[in-house]
Amino acid sequence: MSVLAIDAGNSKTDVAVVGPDGTVLGTARGGGFRPPAVGVRTAVDALADTVGRAWAAAGGTGPARVDHVSACLANADLPVEERELHEALTARGWGGTVKVYNDTFAILRAGLPGGAEPRGVAVVCGAGINCVGMTPDGRTARFPAIGKLSGDWGGGGGLAEEALWFAARAEDGRGGPTALARALPEHFALPSVYALIEALHLEHIPAARKHELAPVLFEVAAGGDPVARALVDRQAEEIVALAVVALTRLELLDEPVPVLLGGSVLAARHPQLDDGVRELLAARAPRAVPLVVAASPVLGAGLLGLDAVGADAEVFARLRGQYVRRGQHV
Repeated sequence: MSVLAIDAGNSKTDVAVVGPDGTVLGTARGGGFRPPAVGVRTAVDALADTVGRAWAAAGGTGPARVDHVSACLANADLPVEERELHEALTARGWGGTVKVYNDTFAILRAGLPGGAEPRGVAVVCGAGINCVGMTPDGRTARFPAIGKLSGDWGGGGGLAEEALWFAARAEDGRGGPTALARALPEHFALPSVYALIEALHLEHIPAARKHELAPVLFEVAAGGDPVARALVDRQAEEIVALAVVALTRLELLDEPVPVLLGGSVLAARHPQLDDGVRELLAARAPRAVPLVVAASPVLGAGLLGLDAVGADAEVFARLRGQYVRRGQHV
């Protein structure tokens, strides 16, 4: 049975048309998927363009039509959002059946063995931070993951905000010194944190570019700056806290189970963060097996689709093998 696999993140969208034998027939990439900012209808309209290009690349004519749509979508954080997005995608008529997941499930499924019963936890630390877990009997662990309102801390955007906060206070004297006060404005060729604040506030620098400051924070931390290092340590604590709570909810603490680590911040393998996560996880969940997932999340959406249509092991292996050959490894 054919599958339309969709991984729609905040910054980009990947779509793949997967044939009944697991062969990727066509792919396309589009922009970010942000229903809270533009509305569900506008977001799905943009998604439809990417789906149409993938369908055309697969040799399809007319509207896309497959057996099953597996859509892993950013901002599908609450059950009410999942229902609304499910209704919107079903109305498009792309598949006989439709399943909507939060996009973190794509990372989780991409890191699990193809064809195996899905059992594990994934933490994504990219622009934001989120965690999900699932077991073969259908149980899941979820978090609202809508920012500070729901108790979240970190991700590239959050780290950039914290770095700016400490840099601003270091420059004007309200806080202690930190090399961030020099490094952050230098990244944008500006002379001071004040100049950077002004440029961001007046949108001379687009707000989306603020995420560029997270790698700068890690560079400063690697140089030994105590303030930057403390922020990286705190990020490791948050990642492990999410993983341990999810493992506990699913009663997986006493089993050897994978903890998949994905998103741009974790995939970059910053030594301090990487080592910190592994050390804390070893102390709090010693049977957990941390694995960084570098595979494209659309692979996870495809594997979830194959789960839904009851594909056999050979089909799973063929789909995963195509992404491995493209250099996308777990």
